[in-house]
Amino acid sequence: MTASISKKYHSVERYITQRINQGSYQVGDKLPSIRELSEQLAVSKNTVIRAYQELEAISIISSLPRSGYVVCQPTQPVSQPANEPSYVDLMAISKTILKHPLEQYSMPAGSAHPNTDFPAIRSLYAEIGRHSRYQTTIPCHYQMPPGNEVLVKQLVHINEELGIITSPNEILITHGAQQAISLSLQALTQPGDIVLVDSPCYFGTLLLLESLGLKALEIPTNTTTGIDLVELSKALKQWTVKAILLNPSYNNPTGAVMPDSARHALLNLTTGIPIIEDDVFGGLAYQNRPQTLKTLDTEGRVIYCNSLSKTLDSRLRLGWVLAGKYQHQIEKRLISDNMGSLNLMQSAVGEFLTTGKYRQHLNKIRRNYRVNQRDFTACLTQAFDRCPSLKGNYHLSKPEGSFLCWLTLPQYADGFVIYQAALAAGISLLPGKMFSTKGQYNHCIRFSFASFQNNKQWQQGLTLLARIIATHLEDTAK
Repeated sequence: MTASISKKYHSVERYITQRINQGSYQVGDKLPSIRELSEQLAVSKNTVIRAYQELEAISIISSLPRSGYVVCQPTQPVSQPANEPSYVDLMAISKTILKHPLEQYSMPAGSAHPNTDFPAIRSLYAEIGRHSRYQTTIPCHYQMPPGNEVLVKQLVHINEELGIITSPNEILITHGAQQAISLSLQALTQPGDIVLVDSPCYFGTLLLLESLGLKALEIPTNTTTGIDLVELSKALKQWTVKAILLNPSYNNPTGAVMPDSARHALLNLTTGIPIIEDDVFGGLAYQNRPQTLKTLDTEGRVIYCNSLSKTLDSRLRLGWVLAGKYQHQIEKRLISDNMGSLNLMQSAVGEFLTTGKYRQHLNKIRRNYRVNQRDFTACLTQAFDRCPSLKGNYHLSKPEGSFLCWLTLPQYADGFVIYQAALAAGISLLPGKMFSTKGQYNHCIRFSFASFQNNKQWQQGLTLLARIIATHLEDTAK
């Protein structure tokens, strides 16, 4: 018996560590019970017990009284190497996927728009209506950078709540964070230059690189802790990087958050290289949020980009940039690109922010998204675990902020095929191939739970999605 176990428990250990390396099991996740894993791998319970004991001995997993085993730290896999820098070609597929209107879906989980069904949003649009009528009583003029004075002063307070101390003359208001990032890239790079990004990477970022003729150097990330600093260090030794563009807090699409220690290490590793920090989800931490890279920056090289698109309404198209030592270059481009901005929207939103309703709204939506994350995860897990081909064969990230999560399926899954089948069934989601340059996340799916409701419609939608994915896996594995 002992000899038989010794031949097999190593394979169980390898299975568990491989699943942890792939992200299927992450820190805090509960592992299958001894009975479940025994049946799944067709080995004895004693073999599973021995494997779990060995992994516990090296602190990879830990046992909980009467609750089984959980992952307590990531293993040390051979690092997935970063791909070589490459041009981006995502425009065609992005246009195909993004053209579908949201209202036609019974389960709208694809778009990264916030939930706007809150009293503060109705107050906001009432304010916009009042300012719209007021515009007819004043002379026509352009709203030149840095922007509306009232709005700029309110953004100083918003920055302070995010841990960033600024003065009004450091803020430039932009047409959403996307323009802020675009202007930053234009100020820092020339066509053909290399920009280092986290991978998977928000498709809007990749589309910007495509439109500007820049090469993306994708550095793999952990879906909990963000970018792999070992691979980042290797890449910087090999390639001349002109700028680094990261989404370190509640990353889109994974929800990952770089720990403070990793942020310090990142700044030390990248001395002298400009960093563009995309922090559009930073205000949606459920509890304590990490410090921004901008706060930790002592060289003035972090360009901080944010917007109200995820905390209020994406239709506002109001963002801002704190450009540090690059402010002159970016402001010059902002003036020449726009020759002024949206007078109506800036004045109305500035006035709305003076009422104090924004802070109340933030507290409310953070609580709402936290509940949504918990309930969406529970509903999806229940639906998936009812399918034998799915149970224990997927990983869903569990972010501590924002309203996005990332589903990882077996490598042989085709997320785009799943996306098409789900679309036909009235289910909206985003396939993983939109978040990389080489299709390395085609087995992944991004969900939004911003508008999730724990009701029959969503439960039926997730049950149907589970069947679609399970059928796909079964057919693909044949």
